[in-house]
Amino acid sequence: MSAKLPLYLKFYGISPWETEVLYSTLHKLFNVQEDPNAAQEDDFTTLLDITFPWSFNDEFFKQFGIQRWEKIKGIIKEMKRRRGGGKSLCVYIGFSGKPNIIFTIDLDDRHSFDTAVDKIDFVLELLPYHLDPKKMPIDIIKISYQFDDMTGRWKIISNSEDQTYHFTENEWKII
Repeated sequence: MSAKLPLYLKFYGISPWETEVLYSTLHKLFNVQEDPNAAQEDDFTTLLDITFPWSFNDEFFKQFGIQRWEKIKGIIKEMKRRRGGGKSLCVYIGFSGKPNIIFTIDLDDRHSFDTAVDKIDFVLELLPYHLDPKKMPIDIIKISYQFDDMTGRWKIISNSEDQTYHFTENEWKII
């Protein structure tokens, strides 16, 4: 049996029950590296930062499993429900790869928050456009998705060592 890859789980303000459910779900596939003392974000009472050792692609969903993915999404939405509106929960879901991909969900409104969690899956269909080698700057190391509750869509920004880009009108533009 091959060794489990490390998955990084940083958090604060999470109940023991929430920690246990997350850990038991993730530990089945990964060597979970917990950091319950993550740096506190000024505006949020709770932070959850999960970094998967896999790329965000179809293979991720095959290996991780749809049922397990839906369970993680359900836990995150339940955490928001239990904390209410406002700046109660900030979630980062990262994926290792070339480039690294990170989703940030920090919405005040619970309905918008839940919508963002559910729409992570839909980004998979857009990746071929976002990561098209003919359009993408060569030196990109990270792509960040931030959910825009006004439009109900993910906004995308990428970073290289010295530039920041925005994906708009089907192309990358320097900000």
